[in-house]
Amino acid sequence: MVKPCWKPSVEGDGGVGRDGDTRGRVDGLMWYKDLGVHVNGEFSMAIIQANNLMEDQSQLESGPLSSLESGPYGTFVGVYDGHGGPETSCFVNKTLFSNLKKFATEHQEISADVIKKAFLKTDKEFLSLVKQQWFEKPQLASVGSCCLVGIICNGLLYIANAGDSRVVLGRAEKASRGVTAIQLSVEHNANNESVRDELRSLHPQDSQIVLLKHKVWRVKGIIQVSKSIGDAYLKRAEFNQAPLLAKFRLPESFSKPILSAEPSIFIHRLTSKDQFLIFGSDGLWEHLSNQEAVDIVNSQPRNGIARRLIKAALRVAAKKREMRYSDLKKIDRGVRRHFHDDISVVVVFLDLYSMNRSSSHIPILSIRGGGMPASPKR
Repeated sequence: MVKPCWKPSVEGDGGVGRDGDTRGRVDGLMWYKDLGVHVNGEFSMAIIQANNLMEDQSQLESGPLSSLESGPYGTFVGVYDGHGGPETSCFVNKTLFSNLKKFATEHQEISADVIKKAFLKTDKEFLSLVKQQWFEKPQLASVGSCCLVGIICNGLLYIANAGDSRVVLGRAEKASRGVTAIQLSVEHNANNESVRDELRSLHPQDSQIVLLKHKVWRVKGIIQVSKSIGDAYLKRAEFNQAPLLAKFRLPESFSKPILSAEPSIFIHRLTSKDQFLIFGSDGLWEHLSNQEAVDIVNSQPRNGIARRLIKAALRVAAKKREMRYSDLKKIDRGVRRHFHDDISVVVVFLDLYSMNRSSSHIPILSIRGGGMPASPKR
């Protein structure tokens, strides 16, 4: 369940997309699916690797969101930005959607409560795996993943986030004939003052719950994000001891979890002005502003747009280091991490006509980016 999951070639979704591609493709360190069809429109996906092992994962599921024939139906998007290794993001990519379907079946609907339960169950299952392998692989306790999810169902958009990935909505503005960028997710990063305030209020007895190190705020001086799946060493004191590496061990024990897997959830009713959504790991937003990303999507063809967003970010990353994009492309994984992070992008176009069609015409699709074999067409 926790083997690194980046492979030289990647199986695709089993169905033919608008680009005629029956599977995602690989070009060097990039995986991409240029254009496909989901329940509510079209989509484009891409991932670029920078680390020695690919730590980003992503997925798009289109069709049934539960095991019930009566529904609900819709589109599920997940972007999972791992840290400390690929194991947690791989686990989330295999597990989270299945857990969502279980709870959606039990509740017979998609709701904020269903999504929250899916996040917490996935986290609990990964921590159980850490416990099972504690003596063989204690380093699993220090591996975690940010988790950003979007679900489109019955005209509603649900955004759930734990970590610092981001989703931005492109909304048409008639007055300017342009598209405005609207950020829909809340980022749980200790560099945000509101996050530091929340941590201090949750841990009033701990004067070192957040520390400034080398001009960067970190939880306990170790990690920037305050919410994640995994990171068992900061959730259960039993994992914050030998044989875990000393650099992850706190000098004092703790009685309640320092990090949380409970997501921030935002619900929005979609309108005809809502054109598209850009889901991205923080590696994208490190180099592109919300509006820059939206302008690229709005001004260029849909086919391959996720790849173009990544290339735009890499051009900025290269410029920051006073080098050419063509030179950056020659740098191998591992060394690449000094120039940019792994970057995952999923662009989801919104088509109100598609949202209103009958369930019998809903395209069923399951595709996973980042080296995870996708499910066969059902």
